[in-house]
Amino acid sequence: MNSLPSAVFLDRDGTIIEDAHYLSKPEQVRLLPGAARAIARINAVLVPAIVITNQSGIGRGIFSDEDFERITDRLADVLAENGAHLDATYHCPHRPDEVCECRKPGTLLFRNAARDHGIDLSRALYIGDRYRDIEPGITFGGNCVLIPSDETPPADTLAAEERARVAPSLSVALDWFLCSN
Repeated sequence: MNSLPSAVFLDRDGTIIEDAHYLSKPEQVRLLPGAARAIARINAVLVPAIVITNQSGIGRGIFSDEDFERITDRLADVLAENGAHLDATYHCPHRPDEVCECRKPGTLLFRNAARDHGIDLSRALYIGDRYRDIEPGITFGGNCVLIPSDETPPADTLAAEERARVAPSLSVALDWFLCSN
């Protein structure tokens, strides 16, 4: 008998929505095909769906924390229109050259989510379009799936093939870990 993950951690850009490179306006939010339906499946089995996202555009001065919040609200509205919701969103605003524990593959945001939502990180599912999105899951001993996009470096796919799984879509990744009802 399969057991459900304790949570599903999702990257945002390139996994749930189109990667617009420094998305700064709510009207730029575009769901990837099947993403809302996939998140609704997570919701249906009562497993937390949590976004962990690097947002260095804030640290670079390209957009503000307020812009990020407006985009997060727009994503919530678009998902709700499609019968889905996210339980939480955590973001790192730092540039890649800044030293912090929250920028993926750092684990601080995952540990914060675990504390806030009572999640066993070793039983969670980690999904993203870059190896850095799923590497924390490998650290914690969870299940990890890379969903390559046009922006995914080939080395990320190779690393995921060796240490995790690779799926063509969010829906396929969830097929592997969520019980069908």
